[in-house]
Amino acid sequence: MFRTTDKNGFHMRFINGWTVSVQFGPGNYTDEDVRYARITLDAEQQRFEPLTAEIAAWDDAGVWHDFGSDTVSGWNTPDEVLRFMNMIAAL
Repeated sequence: MFRTTDKNGFHMRFINGWTVSVQFGPGNYTDEDVRYARITLDAEQQRFEPLTAEIAAWDDAGVWHDFGSDTVSGWNTPDEVLRFMNMIAAL
């Protein structure tokens, strides 16, 4: 399943019951210019193209993946996001 999240990113739920969240809009742990960007009145036209994204994952029981010190990981490159998604999908 795919789900958009307020134009900041998306969620993907895998067949194993885990959901991955990838977020890259204002307020997320992403490039500083985007993280602190103000959302304009014309939000329909506003686009963000950061080089990094925030990731997280949880299972159907609501147990979150532990990154060691937090349940989210910020400033991930596209390659890091893909590796994380593949790891979660393989659980």
